[in-house]
Amino acid sequence: MLRTVNRVLLGLVGLLLLVLGGSVLAVGLGLNPPSWWIHDGKNDVLLSDAERTRWDGEGWWWPTVIAALALVVLLALWWLTAVLRRRRLTEVRVNTGDGEGALLRGRALEGVLENEAAELDGVQRAHAHLTGRPDAPETRVRLQLEPHADPGTALNYLTTEALTHARNSAGLESLPAEVRMTGVKHKAERVS
Repeated sequence: MLRTVNRVLLGLVGLLLLVLGGSVLAVGLGLNPPSWWIHDGKNDVLLSDAERTRWDGEGWWWPTVIAALALVVLLALWWLTAVLRRRRLTEVRVNTGDGEGALLRGRALEGVLENEAAELDGVQRAHAHLTGRPDAPETRVRLQLEPHADPGTALNYLTTEALTHARNSAGLESLPAEVRMTGVKHKAERVS
């Protein structure tokens, strides 16, 4: 969801900047702008002296401008941290029993979970995603079930087999999981 919102917002901001920048460049190069455009020609300024100093006498003007700009900066920083924050756990600390420990790649553990969950009869596809901290990972598992599959059996197998194997092999005390199951949609076929 965040990825979609991010792409849409970036696309809209980019399009707006491209249109405004291109139109200002076109007017600056000598092209005649339409009658409704804010610039009249090459020597026109963005804000005239009268427009720029119109609110200087008001006591609320500069605090409002500074607050609005601060809000824009905070929203931009929030957006940047949301984009740069890693959602996927890249490494898991494994307790080797000798006090040293080791690091296990998160994708390797995800792959094992996916393969073991996909072995169950009636599971067409499994997808695992590790989140959390390296010493306390959590997982999200999505299962796509065939129409004949029993969701209770699939969930029981996942929790007692696949997640237990992953937890024991990594030496973790717990491996909390959020499991989502969906049914596979097949196209209608004519039987003769």
